[in-house]
Amino acid sequence: MTLWQFIQSHLSNNRSVMLLYVLQSEGSSPGRRGFNMAVATDGSFSGTIGGGIMEYKLVEKAKAMMTNGTTETSLMWQYHDKKSSEQSGMICSGSQLNAFIPLTKKHLSIIEAIANSQRDGTKQVIQLSPTGLAVLPETNAAPLPLLKYQSLTDWVYQELVNNQPIIHIIGGGHVGLALSEMMQFLGFYTIIYDDRVDLTTLNDNSFANEKRLVNYATIGELFTYNPKDYVAIMTVGYRTDKLVLQQLLDKNFFYVGLMGSQTKVKTLFTELESEGYSAADLNNIFTPIGINIYSKTTREIAVSIAAEIIREKNKDLPTGRV
Repeated sequence: MTLWQFIQSHLSNNRSVMLLYVLQSEGSSPGRRGFNMAVATDGSFSGTIGGGIMEYKLVEKAKAMMTNGTTETSLMWQYHDKKSSEQSGMICSGSQLNAFIPLTKKHLSIIEAIANSQRDGTKQVIQLSPTGLAVLPETNAAPLPLLKYQSLTDWVYQELVNNQPIIHIIGGGHVGLALSEMMQFLGFYTIIYDDRVDLTTLNDNSFANEKRLVNYATIGELFTYNPKDYVAIMTVGYRTDKLVLQQLLDKNFFYVGLMGSQTKVKTLFTELESEGYSAADLNNIFTPIGINIYSKTTREIAVSIAAEIIREKNKDLPTGRV
């Protein structure tokens, strides 16, 4: 159950919910911008805003606010050191700005709109402000997420409902199945492709958001260029790997990984260079795919690929180890 479905379920049963949202984070804060969780009046919750003693204290604060009948949205800074009067109880350094948004049954239509948008893949914008929660149609007015902050009573925060990173897994075999499970667990929107009819591992794949039976010879026509997307190529063999890679080399995705041994990759790249592809084109491919953790099983290989993708996705963020 997603966070929005959790809220929808409780509001439908006339149980109030406190929505907690991280609007800003700095340094080694455990809660990053966009982290969110919901706490219901029965004490159940969904999501996280960073965990640890800080989250425990803020959940207890949310419960107390609901008990007291709080109806106004509020903000609270948390500083992760022992020197601040608003210290979180953690010493990891950094800070985060948390919003508390009370929700009752009167907000049910808004929550339903967000849940439906998340399910259908339509693009809408969540807006948080001192007046509470709203959902707006997507515009390209400014990059999201966006925080405009003047004071604790003058601010607005916006982010897309469907802000999941997308991974295209090309090859529906055993590793493709294991990687689908891993990437779904990590919150990616997963699309898996294969050219084999009645492939058991593809039919049994309940983790991918979409499964597509394709002709590898024309797979490039299926992609709309998105520089934020991730691609993992792991087809059944050398010929189809090459066929797919040739069509995607000019797409400039955020990440493209190719599965194969060093010998196979060297042979493939030598062949592509002889056909006119430049070394610069090929240098952007992560191959052999995955971090070298001496993987042997399909799930170990999936872990190594997921780790490499996470490293690339987060490479410009603070390490969290300072």
